[in-house]
Amino acid sequence: MDPDWLLDELAHAGPEHLDPDFVAGFDRKQGRPDPGPDIELLLAHGLGEDSVVVDIGAGTGQFAVPAARHFGRVVAVEISPAMRDVLRERAARAGLTALECVPGGFLGYEHAGEPADAVFTRHALHQLPDFWKVFALRRIHAALRPGGVLRLHDLVYDFAPADTETVLEGWLSGVADDPAVAYTRADLAEHVRTEHSTFTWLLEPMLTAAGFEITDSAVRDSVFASYTCVRTG
Repeated sequence: MDPDWLLDELAHAGPEHLDPDFVAGFDRKQGRPDPGPDIELLLAHGLGEDSVVVDIGAGTGQFAVPAARHFGRVVAVEISPAMRDVLRERAARAGLTALECVPGGFLGYEHAGEPADAVFTRHALHQLPDFWKVFALRRIHAALRPGGVLRLHDLVYDFAPADTETVLEGWLSGVADDPAVAYTRADLAEHVRTEHSTFTWLLEPMLTAAGFEITDSAVRDSVFASYTCVRTG
């Protein structure tokens, strides 16, 4: 599918994510998140060595690479060529034959083979405006088997509109000063200005409308949300 009205995801990927120099320090800025709890969550939902897992916005493989040691087929979907280069190198070094790295994003990835048992995505959906978030969630729904799991982490605003200035200033004032170590105030201010994080009270109805039941959710610091959802229908 490639209609003339489809959003260009590469143009919305964030120019820094296309820059090999930025990608080289990406894991350090991300804080090297531990994939263990997410893998354990999927195992608790009945996934195992025969399961199919799709990681959309896979980045450098922080989740996909360790997940490929537990699940039968892991498809790492990533729009950035620079990210894919790092991911493929890591998979090759680890000898992970279960890991496939494919170009694409939420709107362009065409799932093939057995339906996915789970879709994982971390800090990527906010690259899309809200209309396209719903479009993306519908496509995730179509890729999953009935009862399949969506595990979603993202920057999502969990506060009342009247608290916007207070919450954002508190968030931006408590971050690192060194851009080589972590995201700085300038980095996060750019996120607020140019990317498409939405409110929890907008995202959650989107998930429901796309055909998901939210079975678990958590929010940290009013800006980092995690959802476990099950495909209905």
